[in-house]
Amino acid sequence: MRNVFRVLPVISLMLFTGCQSGSRSEIKEGELKGTIAISGAWALYPMAVRWAEEFQKLHPHVRIDVAAGGAGKGMADALARVADIGNVSRMIYPEEIEQGAWWVSVTKDAVVPTVNAQNPFLKDLLRQGVDQEIFAAIWITGTVENWGEVVRRDIGKPIHVYTRSDACGAAKTWAQYLGARQEDLLGVGVYGDPGLAEAVKQDDLGIGYNNINYAYDTRTKAQVSGIRILPIDLDCNGRIDSTENFYDNRDAIIAAIAAGNYPSPPARDLHFVCQGRPEKRVVREFIRWVLTDGQAYVTEAGYITLPREILQTQLTRLED
Repeated sequence: MRNVFRVLPVISLMLFTGCQSGSRSEIKEGELKGTIAISGAWALYPMAVRWAEEFQKLHPHVRIDVAAGGAGKGMADALARVADIGNVSRMIYPEEIEQGAWWVSVTKDAVVPTVNAQNPFLKDLLRQGVDQEIFAAIWITGTVENWGEVVRRDIGKPIHVYTRSDACGAAKTWAQYLGARQEDLLGVGVYGDPGLAEAVKQDDLGIGYNNINYAYDTRTKAQVSGIRILPIDLDCNGRIDSTENFYDNRDAIIAAIAAGNYPSPPARDLHFVCQGRPEKRVVREFIRWVLTDGQAYVTEAGYITLPREILQTQLTRLED
């Protein structure tokens, strides 16, 4: 990366249900209790928060702390046992498995390219889309530096490229789609998903990428005010056809990802990672619930449910 944007603070959410056990009714024998620390990927953060909230309603003597800081931090925290669960939004590497990484896949999402809603070429961009080769020329080789080159017009303005400064699954996944590594991505480095979205929102010539839950409004399911998702021209024919036009709202892109109509990568599975198979009963029970009853909250939270056979495979790994 060429330079680094201002660093935004890590966002974390401490989820406490009630007070400590001394101020609540006495814990019944066999009732689930204890604490779970979760750390890592911004991509999985909103879903982990929702799961934690719902699980604590069922088990009031369980406390779950959820913090976001990137997939790299989630993996490091899990391997060092700083966290019980690391949220990781990329593949698990062989060297991490050698260090004891144990994981289950829990849901799916995708990374999408974004531009400012006031981009002077927005109408052309939404009509034509951008293909994989042009994206690579913007982020990897730097051979396309002007918006006029993207929309095939003689008059243009410079492209302001943004990327992630932190070790994260979104950057690794986007780079993988472009045939490269996160370290190869050009642009101004910005910390975290919210930071990258805000950088593009503040720059009418900016381009970036985000996990879908930072590109769509949680309440309205419409695209976040101030940014627009840049459609991918999948068949490279220079226009966005009806089969490629599924970005207007979150439900539409979720359906497209689930149907396999969005490329993978940048669509990818999201994982819980632990240092070895979890020994704490409360952690095992939470993961078991996430893979079963907790799946009821996946779609409404803006994620894609994994096929039943994959979820069953993950449950088998938990029991082994």
